[in-house]
Amino acid sequence: MPFRAEQVGSLLRTAPLKDARARREAGEIDADQLRAVEDREITALVRRQEAIGLEAVTDGEFRRAFWHYDFFDKLPGVEGRTDGVGIQFQGTQTKAWHMHVVGKIGFDRSHPMLDHFRFLKQTTRATAKMTIPSPSMLYYRGGRGMFAPGLYEDMNAYYADLGKAYADAVGAFAEIGCRYLQLDDVSFAYLCDTAQRRMLKERGDDPDEQMEANIGMINASVKDRPKDMLIGMHLCRGNFRSTFIASGGYEPVADALFNRVDVDSYFLEWDNDRAGGFEPLRFLPKGKTVVLGLVTTKTGRIENKDDLKRRIDEAARFAPLEQLALSPQCGFASTEEGNALAEDEQWRKLELVVETARDVWG
Repeated sequence: MPFRAEQVGSLLRTAPLKDARARREAGEIDADQLRAVEDREITALVRRQEAIGLEAVTDGEFRRAFWHYDFFDKLPGVEGRTDGVGIQFQGTQTKAWHMHVVGKIGFDRSHPMLDHFRFLKQTTRATAKMTIPSPSMLYYRGGRGMFAPGLYEDMNAYYADLGKAYADAVGAFAEIGCRYLQLDDVSFAYLCDTAQRRMLKERGDDPDEQMEANIGMINASVKDRPKDMLIGMHLCRGNFRSTFIASGGYEPVADALFNRVDVDSYFLEWDNDRAGGFEPLRFLPKGKTVVLGLVTTKTGRIENKDDLKRRIDEAARFAPLEQLALSPQCGFASTEEGNALAEDEQWRKLELVVETARDVWG
């Protein structure tokens, strides 16, 4: 199972890192100089996570601009372009960067995130957790419009190729020592939102068929993982500059999510009323864990420990306490811009997660 105190993955980019990325974009430093800053900042980040008591640490996604596009952009057959408009959130929009499928999708061992994990693993004494986007997210973001003419006219061929590419990726991470891999996914949570379901229908997709295809791809991705490799799955309703996209409780997807998706743990957000109640936890089978995302990453307000314990007790009415854990509801910086809170507030929230988990589970 995952650790009782967890974090989702992305962390606020530090000032030196932001400066180096801006200088690299302006052509003032080269890739090696940027990497040296990234290495230094990630090392300090890892030490801070270890110091507050997190037993699984990430690199904060410090080498990425987006939580998902950087991974997809390096898959054979996929090409990122800064065309069109960004993703629309509540009251704001991301910068434009879209994925286009220009050839048969695959995976090869030159993918830069393998090196990202190697660096993380050699840097920490804790468990190194790698986060990558779920295969669901490529088509969800782009739809049929992302395919070059004549490519993947049979969607089943697309799903099969992407599932195989991900299986190769999971195998590659396993070979270099990754034993904790997290798939980040918004599609299942978005399918609980009537507006998102309407959007899918209007673009020609059936939401229920889409969920079935996504379950198939995820299961194909992880079916050959080593027995000691933990696969987590994070769901959220959108996270950019402290805003969101979707709303709705997990009830429409909970049974399929918990009982048909072959992962070990689920990071689910429950930091506000948009996420609904804990009742969907009644579908959680034995042997799986839900990490309760009760601490918000969208504001700097520090939660009350007693309130968190009360909410954990509420969740334990629907699933055994021993199958639950605690985390923030999402990353603190799903994109490099980050959410609207200070670094010290981020760290206080993570400390609170660790302290509360120790009080509850020992």
